[in-house]
Amino acid sequence: MQSHQKKTVKTNFKPGNMLYPLPAVMVSVGDINGNSNILTVAWTGTVCTNPPMVYISVRPERYSYKMLRDSGEFVINLTTKSLTRATDYCGVRSGRDVDKWKECGLTPVAADAVRCPMIEESPVNIECRVTEVKELGSHHMFLAEVIAVHVDEAYLDEKGSFHLNDTGLLAYSHGTYLGLGETLGTFGYSVRKKKKKKKR
Repeated sequence: MQSHQKKTVKTNFKPGNMLYPLPAVMVSVGDINGNSNILTVAWTGTVCTNPPMVYISVRPERYSYKMLRDSGEFVINLTTKSLTRATDYCGVRSGRDVDKWKECGLTPVAADAVRCPMIEESPVNIECRVTEVKELGSHHMFLAEVIAVHVDEAYLDEKGSFHLNDTGLLAYSHGTYLGLGETLGTFGYSVRKKKKKKKR
């Protein structure tokens, strides 16, 4: 029997960064003189669970690069729907020219273990210490260990569980900022045994 299903036609596209969606995060950096800046990064992700490690990749010509390289510290601040404009602004404007904290109405707050400030308006702040820098080409990758995590208590329930997906997280895909949508499943749902209904 012949299948009438339409065949998908694929085009061999040029090699490039097509791994989407990604988190669009605001990274805060600082130096020993108390100067700080915010840069938006989409080239970021989890590297290891134990020890907890992440990475960010940054172009050497960016204003924040020297602070990042000299200090060996940074904070990843997760972004939300309400922070969309600030997220974009901190990615297209340079700290050489503007005070991004002031222009975006963001509040710097002291971190526990690193010298660079955290963004108060972010629901999650991840303090990071660089362990290795890989100079890969257009971007240098900063591998870092997570040394502290701060979460907004507004999203903690009475049992102390943190409801991250209620914060309105932002994603970045092929030049577009997207809000996370409906829940399609939870980890392991495809193999989870269905609970049998008890007979009354």
